[in-house]
Amino acid sequence: MVPLSILDLAPITAGGSPAESLRRSLELAQHAERWGYRRFWLAEHHNMPGIASSATSVVIGHVAAGTKTIRVGSGGIMLPNHAPLVIAEQFGTLESLFPGRIDLGLGRAPGSDQMTARALRRGLGSDGSDFPAQLEELRAYFHPAAHSAPTSRVRAIPGEGLSIPIWLLGSSGFSARLASQLGLPFAFASHFAPDYLLPALDLYRSGFQPSDDLSEPHAMVAVNIIAADSDEEARRLATSQQQQFLNLIRGRTGPLLPPVDSMAPLWSEQEEMLVRKTLGYTIAGTKETIKRQLPLVLQETGADELIVAAQIYDPEARLHSYELLAEAKREMEAEPA
Repeated sequence: MVPLSILDLAPITAGGSPAESLRRSLELAQHAERWGYRRFWLAEHHNMPGIASSATSVVIGHVAAGTKTIRVGSGGIMLPNHAPLVIAEQFGTLESLFPGRIDLGLGRAPGSDQMTARALRRGLGSDGSDFPAQLEELRAYFHPAAHSAPTSRVRAIPGEGLSIPIWLLGSSGFSARLASQLGLPFAFASHFAPDYLLPALDLYRSGFQPSDDLSEPHAMVAVNIIAADSDEEARRLATSQQQQFLNLIRGRTGPLLPPVDSMAPLWSEQEEMLVRKTLGYTIAGTKETIKRQLPLVLQETGADELIVAAQIYDPEARLHSYELLAEAKREMEAEPA
């Protein structure tokens, strides 16, 4: 069984607050550490009333300070929103504070709408097309001798000389191709972009060039897994996530909503098809359901790791879901081959 990690969006629930969300993210990470999860990643989103991890580096520090062994990182930092020097300094600081535990996952999407992107960047000069150059600049701050530094007079302190794993994240073929060319690990956002997963993985693996960072391709696949004591309850909990994506399709944002007994009154037939397609890599059920369905995902994708998202409204139900998944993994590992 491959390692399991957690992708946390620090959800702000209806009637809740960012402060509660951030406390619950730390609580989840502390439990995840005990349950054997490998990584705990947080994602950069902006102008989203339902997500509290906009200051991603700060939240990573918060989580790393409250845990001891689990790797903590970004899934991801949207590099076009930032000066590469700032990210090098931020993650250099994090690695200096929590050595050997920090991951830097990078994406090239804005993580927001165009108006918010303009506010972040003070203009729209970077649309993601210069992402490879930004990435090279960032890597040069960590290891100037190995990369083309933008200027030898600018240094990232802390940052320079530190070994911080860089992952490229994507939902299409662009980052897959770039990760393969540079010999970097690759994580695909199949939890909301399932259609492009297999072509992107093939592109990454077939074109992979070994590097000082990685001798062979290493792919992590994101899936939605919602576990409960019954399949019916898991499907009910999953309606919070379905409502979230339904609102995104309609151009709305808001806090994570409570689950409902039926989605039928809330969406049209076309909307239902679109949401279910978007959330195609979703498992909702008991431990036994997970143990039946998870191997199919691994067989189809050949993933080296899985990172799991679970947008669940009730914090106790979210903890229980990840605990059940960890138990299912242990039971799968204990079964004879």
